[in-house]
Amino acid sequence: MSERGLTMAGSVPGAALRPYARRLADYREDHGEPLTRVEPAITGVVLILGFAGPMEVDGERLVSFGAGPSDRFTITRMTEPTEGVQVDLTPFGARRLFGMPLRHLANLAVPAGELLGRWGREAAERLAAAPPGAERLALAERLLAGRLADGPEPDQEVRWAWARLLESGGAVPVASLAAALERSHRHLVSRFRDQVGLTPKAAARVIRFHRAAEQLRSGAAIAEVAAACGFYDQAHMNREFRVLAAVTPGQIRPRPRMPAAGH
Repeated sequence: MSERGLTMAGSVPGAALRPYARRLADYREDHGEPLTRVEPAITGVVLILGFAGPMEVDGERLVSFGAGPSDRFTITRMTEPTEGVQVDLTPFGARRLFGMPLRHLANLAVPAGELLGRWGREAAERLAAAPPGAERLALAERLLAGRLADGPEPDQEVRWAWARLLESGGAVPVASLAAALERSHRHLVSRFRDQVGLTPKAAARVIRFHRAAEQLRSGAAIAEVAAACGFYDQAHMNREFRVLAAVTPGQIRPRPRMPAAGH
């Protein structure tokens, strides 16, 4: 992938890594001027192993860092060239990679050195020395697989609850999940925050937002999306989109093309 100011090579992880990482990307970005972005809320974790200039994340300048699961949008800003490898981790991948409760990472960006110690510093150095593109991505996958092999096993009950939330688009009630597991609401919420970072209710909001945004990008009508994704009404969907991504549904849905002159 190459566009103005951005060069990126992406890959889908191999089978062994796929439960823990959705995507890896080797990137370099230089726009020649400051660039500010609004990043929507996410249920996973973004790991940046950087080796060029820093990126500002909610005002903090970071080169290598992990950005945790979030139930609000995040502002990023670049004022100089950045380069590195980005790893889009699942919640269980991040929990296993960092070996810490993800609730400590919710709505935060934390330097990779604090999350990964010496491993994080050495991984960034080795990736910087590797040829960009396929070789760098293959090295990143090997490094991640080795680190993940030593991490704690995910909580199987939380994995089950997480899968049900994803399958339902965030619609299944938390009480139903707790009842199916024969656990108290408080117990499920506590274990879920440890493994996923957000409460089940907050995670469901973010899942629902992304499901709705995907349908809007495909051209579905706003009212139909609001009903299909479980929003009370269009006003509710508008409020959620502003909190989670600083946009309105109308800004995401493609605008109809105007007919050519003379038609």
